[in-house]
Amino acid sequence: MKSDPKMRFGRGQRRKARGKSAVPTTAAAGRTEPAAPGARAAIAGSPAGAALRSARETVLAQWRGVDLAPLEKAQALVAKRAGDVLPGLLGKLGLEHRQTAAELLKAWPHLVEPKVAAHARPTGLRNGTLFVAVDSSAWLDEIVRYRRKDILDRLRQSFGRSLVTKISFRLG
Repeated sequence: MKSDPKMRFGRGQRRKARGKSAVPTTAAAGRTEPAAPGARAAIAGSPAGAALRSARETVLAQWRGVDLAPLEKAQALVAKRAGDVLPGLLGKLGLEHRQTAAELLKAWPHLVEPKVAAHARPTGLRNGTLFVAVDSSAWLDEIVRYRRKDILDRLRQSFGRSLVTKISFRLG
């Protein structure tokens, strides 16, 4: 089986075989040596400084008709110190609020009377409202009627007035 002579070479090798250079030259300048890596983009009329940019940036600038590389670099995120970023991130995640709520749940048995703590347990804290689950309707009635104000005062004294604004007792 004979092989086709044209098929033996790759594209650049065929050009060399025909006597043409595989690399574009700067013929416009009268030189025949291979062009610099960014010279093709400079000859094609791209913005100044094309030799220092990547091929991708050069092609995008030509395709858009506008060089946006300086704007893209200006809008790139600048590295920030972890100490500057963490407080805002923790605030967005609400970790400080969650930590305070966890402390409230731990302190509950010490803030209320032992009998109340045996029958009522806090389940969550949302928007200033502490949700408490009570195990029987008798205890629910007792706490809501006679002990709610005392429990709320103790919580406000320990954690501040803004953390717990009201208590919602539920059977459960």
